[in-house]
Amino acid sequence: MKRKATAVWNGTIKEGKGNLSTQSQVLQKTPYSFHTRFEDEKGTNPEELIGAAHAGCFTMQLSANLSEQDFNPVELETKCEITFEDGSVTKSHLILSAKVPGISQEKFKELVTDAKENCPISKLLNTNITIESTLNG
Repeated sequence: MKRKATAVWNGTIKEGKGNLSTQSQVLQKTPYSFHTRFEDEKGTNPEELIGAAHAGCFTMQLSANLSEQDFNPVELETKCEITFEDGSVTKSHLILSAKVPGISQEKFKELVTDAKENCPISKLLNTNITIESTLNG
């Protein structure tokens, strides 16, 4: 499987603007710029997209782990905070809220840790990955 995305940029780093498109067309010439990355202008940025990718991948991996152990998650919600410092992504922090009937805290923690370590995006990232989780809260 291969997935494709395209970035187009015009101009200098501070005055220029770009757009991002994905093969699925969920992103279609979505704007990004210095201002959307480092200030509060409307648009996206690479770190936000990494956060979405990591949250989504981790959550699907956890769902697979739970399903393989015959647990049926009612809802898994993961937020991801990407820390960008000194020109590098230094941390990806996952915040999970889960509703999973019939699972012990110990088994849940085991499956969460496995998902954090083994989802493909976690494997891709060369950064500190941390997680906090709430079960049935």
